Amino acid sequence: MYKTLEIERLGQTASLWLNRPDKLNPLSLETLEELTHAANEFNRDNTIKVITVGGRGRCFSAGADLAGFPAPGDVGAREAADAGRRMADAMEQINAVTIARIQGWCIGGGLVLAAACDLRIAAQDARFSIPEIDLGIPLAWGGIPRLVREIGPALTKELVMTCRPFDALEALGAGFLNKTVDIKELDEAVDRMAESISSRPAFPIQATKRHVDAVTANQVGLPRSWSDADSLLAGLSDPECQEARERYVQARSKS
Repeated sequence: MYKTLEIERLGQTASLWLNRPDKLNPLSLETLEELTHAANEFNRDNTIKVITVGGRGRCFSAGADLAGFPAPGDVGAREAADAGRRMADAMEQINAVTIARIQGWCIGGGLVLAAACDLRIAAQDARFSIPEIDLGIPLAWGGIPRLVREIGPALTKELVMTCRPFDALEALGAGFLNKTVDIKELDEAVDRMAESISSRPAFPIQATKRHVDAVTANQVGLPRSWSDADSLLAGLSDPECQEARERYVQARSKS
């Protein structure tokens, strides 16, 4: 049913895997649409209490696959530019509790996907990066309000503006992660948290999730992210941003 995802169900829990490990699980337009569809499908199954979200292979996700997106001005360009926001909103609106299982790199759009999950557990050697400005584009997909919600405005500004990588220890200290564990213990830690939640009554769990989401939604204004697609298209068409993107790609190809 899915070309870029793998879904496993076991009792009251399910696992959703980004499944292009050879490409480091990029978030192509196809993957974004499949994630949105999967989120909606999960909401039709009232038996699922917890969903773990992970990436196959050596990293969680290398982020957005810009090469597959239409150029500004092409038919459907704005619809494509808005696909990431729709994905993140759909993931956040899943009725079940979602737990991001993070190993290796979690970059850009991959970090937005993780931020859209309710809880996050990472391997101690996981690394995070938000390189969008180096690519000449703003952080879109509702990434800014989600980061402000999780780590606060000042650190959000710093990490997004400087594009500096940060490690799991800093992410834990900032409040982005719930827990870090040795990579060998990652699956066990995620399963343990999933079992702890799924063993409890569904109604108060879901009520708690929705209550917290409602409080933070009023604080950060996620609905304003509708305009992120327009900012993304502006960055893709701006000459200075195009030059920055070319420099970034060239530097990455040499590293």
